[in-house]
Amino acid sequence: MSETFYSYYDSPVGNLLLAGDESALTLISFPGGKAARQPAPDWLRRNELFTAAKQQLAAYFAGELTDFELALRPAGTVFQRQVWQALRDIPYAETRSYGEIAAMVGKPDASRAVGAANGQNPLPIVIPCHRVIGSNGELTGFGGGLTCKKHLLALEQAHTPFSLQ
Repeated sequence: MSETFYSYYDSPVGNLLLAGDESALTLISFPGGKAARQPAPDWLRRNELFTAAKQQLAAYFAGELTDFELALRPAGTVFQRQVWQALRDIPYAETRSYGEIAAMVGKPDASRAVGAANGQNPLPIVIPCHRVIGSNGELTGFGGGLTCKKHLLALEQAHTPFSLQ
């Protein structure tokens, strides 16, 4: 098993923990919220391994990047990975409901399971789980908290060509 390395990125939504190995990003964790993580005692700090991730996150928060191009290795079940891939297919600044994601993965009656998989997403922002909302258009739970989710959605809306009209 390969070693796990980590670094931090000071973002507009807090100091994000980044973790992975020498070839892929495996975790982004918000500093607070129900899903907040800390580095494990055996993880090694290696800031230089996360240069590309930090550059792309900076470009995203500046409104200059709409699609990440990073090597990712999210750990999860086959179903979770299908859901996370569907999340990556949601266009920048758009949202989808849990039911729509369930239909996208071929399980139209599995919106609750999609919600659970969404909540287990180990790479928020890069795998944009913040773009998933309730069927009534309401914002629902988010590992970084609803304030963070609102911030990410507003950031994307502010940097779309349609927001200039």
